[in-house]
Parts: sequence; C-alpha cells; structure tokens
Amino acid sequence: MSTVVPRTVTSPKKFIIGKGLLAQMHDYVKDFGDNAFIICDEFILNRVENEAVAGLDQNGISSHLEKFNYECSEAEIKRLGALAEQHHTNVIVGVGGGKTLDAAKAVAFYQKRPVVLYPTIASTDAPCTALAVIYSETGEFERYLFLPQNPDAVVADTAIIAAAPARFFAAGIGDALATYFEARACYQSDGVNLVLKKPSRTGLGLAQLCYQLLTENVEAAMDAVRNKIVTPALEQTIEATIYLSGVGAEAGGLAAAHAVNNGMSAVADLHKAQHGEKVVFGLLTQLVLENAPKAEIDNVIHIIKTAGLPLTLADLGLKTFVEAEWRKVAEIACAEGDTMGNMPMQLTADDVYQAMIAANAMAERYKKLAV
Repeated sequence: MSTVVPRTVTSPKKFIIGKGLLAQMHDYVKDFGDNAFIICDEFILNRVENEAVAGLDQNGISSHLEKFNYECSEAEIKRLGALAEQHHTNVIVGVGGGKTLDAAKAVAFYQKRPVVLYPTIASTDAPCTALAVIYSETGEFERYLFLPQNPDAVVADTAIIAAAPARFFAAGIGDALATYFEARACYQSDGVNLVLKKPSRTGLGLAQLCYQLLTENVEAAMDAVRNKIVTPALEQTIEATIYLSGVGAEAGGLAAAHAVNNGMSAVADLHKAQHGEKVVFGLLTQLVLENAPKAEIDNVIHIIKTAGLPLTLADLGLKTFVEAEWRKVAEIACAEGDTMGNMPMQLTADDVYQAMIAANAMAERYKKLAV
C-alpha cells in the first residue's frame, strides 16, 4: 500500500517585529530557559553585551556570549555545541546573519535545547525555517540539515536591521523575490517542500503575498534602509524577507533558483557574493527555463534594479566565463535530491547550462534599460 505524503505549513512559534527589541531579550528568553548560550556575530558583540546581557542579568538569567567564527561548518557547530554543554546552558540564542542563525539552530538541535533568533540583517529567510545549510570550512555548500521543528522565537529588531549595510537588505529582497516563483513551480509539479512533504496551497499563498509586498514596497523600503530609518514600508519588507519568505519557501518548496545558487558555490570568483544575490541569478535562470511572460520578467527585473542587486554574472564578480566551470555548476544544480527536481518539467544539466547563458544575456540586455 502506498504511503500518502501530507501537505504542510510550518512556522516559528513566535515572530516578533519592532524597534528596540535587543534590549528586551530577557522577555523572549525567559519562557524557554534561565541559562542562555548566545552565539553572536563579531560586529554586534559589544552591543549585545551592553544591551541584552545587562537585561538578562537583571532578570536572573545567566548567559555566556560566544563569537561565531564566520562559517556554518560541521567543525564550528561541534565547537559551539561543546561550549554550550560546558556552560550547562538550557536555551540557545543566535544574534547575527544567516550563517550565524543556522549555526544556532544546529547547536540547539544537537543539544536538544530551545532556540531564540535575532536576525541582524534581512539578507536571507534563514531565521524562520526548520533548516540549516551546512558549508565546508572554505565556504562550499555541503548539505541541508533538516530540523524537526522551527525556531521557538524569531525577534526582528527593525532598528538593527535598518542600520545594516543596504547591500545585505537588498540581498534579502533577492532571496525573497524567488520565493513565489519557486513555490509556484513546486506546487505545479506536486514536488517536495523544505520539510520533505508536499507543498500546500497556504504555502503558495504566503509566497505570493511575499512577492506582493516586495512589489508594493521595494522603492520606499530601499529609501529607508539607505537612510538607516524605520518606516512602514521597511517593516512590511522585513515581514516579507524574513517571515513570509521563510514560511512560504518551507511550506511551498524551492526549485531551480536555489538549485542554481547551490551550484554557484563551486565558482571561486563568486564566494564573496551574498546568498540572495546568487539566488537572483538562479531566479533569472528559472524564468528562462519556464519561458516566463515578458511582463513577469519586467517586474522581477524592476525589483532587482530598484534594490541595487547585481544582474549579470560580471556584476556578481565573475572575471572570466569558463565553460567547464559552469557545466559543473549545472551538474551540481541538477544533483539528485536538490530542488531542481521540483521544476514542472524534466531538465538535464545541459538544459540548465544553456538557460544560465541565456539568463546572463537577458540580464545584460535589461541592464542597459532604465529601471
């Protein structure tokens, strides 16, 4: 008898968004434990110590603050896990970018502890998903770590996110921009979502709302982040890039855009490109594979250009196009178990290779046009 695979919607238990929430960390940690292991990006260490740790102390919550060492690798996860155990912590807190938060999720999983996440940049949807992306120590994609549940709380301090470099905020827009198109492809193919179940109509709807909020708010949100201020457009865009993108992708599924991004990790020239920047090129490749309508491509390009995201491979940092290297990208993108299998048509590595060339040519053409 065949097993019926259910459809799912999964989400963090709590998503909180507003200004000045770092200083209130104790309010969001106290429900889960009284001894916090805080994994933190280097740039915000002092601020966490001065604002968050002080509040934890005053509310009877012990804490140990540890700097994240840049790469979400097996070695770093083991190092952090050993320290968390050594300090007898009972709740994990992550403060930082996507890799830092993925490391916090992985440590919490292996230590069987609750996890509270504070994204400092809206560059990916990593905070909300039951997933951690594991890289080698040199930054190459290795595997997905599928987690049994989503984070216990995600706290988005809009003042911190607005103060981050505009490039990171734009990268989050790039990552979120692919959400609807990938969920749509996965739904059409009745593929597999990020919790290895069938995509749900609710997931597709959340992904569609994500795209709608980006379309409505991208100009005003970029104005806000470039001036390091918080506005309603910025807040709605953060809802899209962190919450709707994460939940929409997890319930709706990924497709070609993220598969191409994974393949691009093999290109040394692109190691300094942000995840969301590479996903944008993956999205353009997906739209070529789908032969998407011109009006749809026009709107996608408008959002990319308004956000100031790289369009072409040269914009991403590629110095020389080497066919063998990009055929390898296509092979990785089409690897068994990756999300290219969620596309509604059968694709070979050669199909993907040719679509990437076409996507770059299309990007070069659009680059010459006004936004």
